[in-house]
Amino acid sequence: MEAESIPSLSPLIQAADQWGELLLLLPLLVALEAVLSADNAIALAAISRQLRDPRQQGQALNFGLGLALVFRLLLIAVARWVLDFWPLQLLASGYLLWLCISNLLPSGEAAAEAGADHAPEPGSAHHDRSLLAVVGTLALTDLAFSLDSVAAAVAVSDNLLLVMAGGVIGVVALRLTSALFIRWLSVFRHLETAGYLAVGLVGVRLLIRLAAPNLVPPEWVLLALVGMLFAWGFSSRFPSPDPSELTP
Repeated sequence: MEAESIPSLSPLIQAADQWGELLLLLPLLVALEAVLSADNAIALAAISRQLRDPRQQGQALNFGLGLALVFRLLLIAVARWVLDFWPLQLLASGYLLWLCISNLLPSGEAAAEAGADHAPEPGSAHHDRSLLAVVGTLALTDLAFSLDSVAAAVAVSDNLLLVMAGGVIGVVALRLTSALFIRWLSVFRHLETAGYLAVGLVGVRLLIRLAAPNLVPPEWVLLALVGMLFAWGFSSRFPSPDPSELTP
């Protein structure tokens, strides 16, 4: 006789199976969130740097990702219906492509600075945005990215609470890595550009998934491209200031 056939043991076995699934899949979901959200972290860090005050940057990340967490949990709860709703995916793709293009194209201010032989600081043309605008942009950006990460998480497990737990831990990790990237963006010359190019890749992938699902490249191709962008982003530092220029 198998243990599963004993009625009194069935609840214990089911509970053990659930805990086994939790212990096995939760680290996988967290790792999946961390890998898929690396480009998201750079984008959120770059958006936060549009505020000059470091204290406001932290506030924007806290409020923006808090709101993003609510959106993400709602998305997971209705993933079965929303992930097949093509207008939402089209909007997310368009938003990510707009975010990429609008931040990579030189603004008038940046062009003027470049013409004056002054290297503009990444994101400096947008530093006049309000805290509320940055919070909203952070939440919308994470929501657009979540369509990709939630789809991958739901494919791993149909346990709603498990996927939500992975999403919560993923957002916490995203908050920590975004703060780290804020510091790195002021050190590495190409990192912000690499981050926005990665954002564009995710937008293109969502668009291909809608227009020609059979042509969607495997996940490892996207991860390899993002990895190469990251390698380029960390390849060059901003020049150190000349000590003679710092002395009055």
